[in-house]
Amino acid sequence: MKKIISVLLALGLSLSANAQEAKSVFVQMPDSLSPLLTPVNRADCIDFLESKMKAQVENRFGRTSEMTALSKDYIHMQLSPQTTWQMKLLAINDSTKVICVVSTACAPVCDSAVQFYTTDWKALSTRDYLTLPVMDDFFTAPDSTAAETFNRTRLSADMLLMKGDLSKSDATLTFTFTTPDYMEKETADKLKPFIRRPLSYVWQGNRYSPAY
Repeated sequence: MKKIISVLLALGLSLSANAQEAKSVFVQMPDSLSPLLTPVNRADCIDFLESKMKAQVENRFGRTSEMTALSKDYIHMQLSPQTTWQMKLLAINDSTKVICVVSTACAPVCDSAVQFYTTDWKALSTRDYLTLPVMDDFFTAPDSTAAETFNRTRLSADMLLMKGDLSKSDATLTFTFTTPDYMEKETADKLKPFIRRPLSYVWQGNRYSPAY
């Protein structure tokens, strides 16, 4: 009897662990959050990639979507030539995780949205887990000789656009400033010396914190 109980407990723990792997959470995603991919699409992508095949499927619009990366806690989808979708499972404690999703559209300049969910896809408040960067976070302070040039060109950056990327290998989230991509080239070139490299955020167990 004790052996049977031990086996059942071990099986229960195994199923619980598997339920919080990225692939299981991805397949269970509600259709309302996956307008392009059917549940069969999502399951097929996983099967193909785990079989070392190209994980391409025909989506609901009759176009091709492809899963390009899969690990226990990370998925990357190329939904269309212009859109990508990433998810990362982030541990809060030994038994609780949250999902971070980064959706990016490039039309033509790339811009991303970041959302958080429970592992059964209930929406969480983004600000509880991340303070998104603002425009000035992407600039270094100019010295006195360059201040006039910076102030003049900075006025042309009137819309914050940024591309978010989740790391497959660790719990890092980076943001790349893409506003200059929609500006006139001459103005963007003048602004580039004042732009920081991509901003990195590190998961600290309950929220992302800046690493810059």
